Amino acid sequence: MEFLKLMRLTTAVLISIVAIVFLLFLGVVFMDDVSKWYGASFSNEPQEWSLPNIEKDLPEGKKGKQVKFGYLLATESPKWMGPQVINKDKRLYAGNNLTCQNCHLEAGTKPGSGSWVGVTNRFPQFRGRENKIGTIEERINGCMERSMNGQALPEDSEQMQALVGYMEWLSEGVPEDTADWYKGFVSVKIPEVKADTVFGKQVYINECQVCHGEDGQGTKLADERKGYQYPPLWGDDSFNHGAGMHRVLTAAQFIKANMPHLIATKANPKLTDEEAFHVAAYINSFDRPQKPNTEKDFPDLKLKPVSTAYGPWDDPFPAEQHKFGPFHPIVHYYDSVYQIKKTK
Repeated sequence: MEFLKLMRLTTAVLISIVAIVFLLFLGVVFMDDVSKWYGASFSNEPQEWSLPNIEKDLPEGKKGKQVKFGYLLATESPKWMGPQVINKDKRLYAGNNLTCQNCHLEAGTKPGSGSWVGVTNRFPQFRGRENKIGTIEERINGCMERSMNGQALPEDSEQMQALVGYMEWLSEGVPEDTADWYKGFVSVKIPEVKADTVFGKQVYINECQVCHGEDGQGTKLADERKGYQYPPLWGDDSFNHGAGMHRVLTAAQFIKANMPHLIATKANPKLTDEEAFHVAAYINSFDRPQKPNTEKDFPDLKLKPVSTAYGPWDDPFPAEQHKFGPFHPIVHYYDSVYQIKKTK
């Protein structure tokens, strides 16, 4: 009798184990089917992010067309919203023949060139130039009125919506640390001396002239309606004096990570901090378009970058020093008087 009881108990245990294993199997199959049906992943591991490809990864329908138009606006700006627009019924917003990607390189995807990867995730944000919380649309119009030497895009225009749509597409799902790598410019240690435009000219001849020309007027694309392969760095068709690139320290940061083109990168720059600093001063020593009403920029003058070349300023330093330095005395002044630490 005891033996029969033991056998029944053993059989019951075995049946229970088999049932549990079977239920677990069904659960795995069910979850796998659900993930297939709904495209869902039940893994806790982070999904790998890769830079979206404009040819392969566009969304379908209206959204995809909008993103593609935003890409064309960024890469062929004068053709679609500037002086080369054929349909004169469409307003011309850009005042020069630069493209957005002449600064935001590789259609806004190159790290260290003011990349647009992740940019919409950082807005709204405070902007010292306006002294308020600003939207991505307002930031775009800052470029339109300064770097593009034109006029603001209406926020409900197809051009504005397409540019924002393209930026949002580049920003979808990007991890925070990856976005941090792409954004902004590199740091440059500010030299103690005044910028030397004679030395800067030699750097320009050695490193920049082959693309931008002896006269700094750049090289146009084969289809000139699409703009420049290498943009003019001064003169009538360049950015105006209200643009960030007209500040020597900002320009030096951009130059260090990106020039010479196709050689320098954020991870492996070619020029030293000093070379970038002096050649930025040389480039900004020439005439360029003048933006009206720049005296209204930076309502709180204490927030004005030290290398902003136009006044007014909230310090005793002359215009020449704000343009070419030396910048350390200005930096020290704001630190000691206002407890504001400036890096550019």
